[in-house]
Amino acid sequence: MERPVTSTVSSKGQTTIPARVRRQLKIEPGDTIRYEMEEGGVRIHKTTRLDVEWARSVESTLTEWTGDDDDDL
Repeated sequence: MERPVTSTVSSKGQTTIPARVRRQLKIEPGDTIRYEMEEGGVRIHKTTRLDVEWARSVESTLTEWTGDDDDDL
């Protein structure tokens, strides 16, 4: 039987991601993670960083979604 992976939470709410989890998710310094809340627990996912330079380059093409007609969601 595989041993469970655990870590301790500090008084500031911080914890270290165990090495086994970092290897599994290929998490490296500077990476971001997402917490997906579920009933009875949380899933942790490695996320991809937003390419800010790319986002800024396409921002002007998104003006079709800035009108009052788009507030009906």
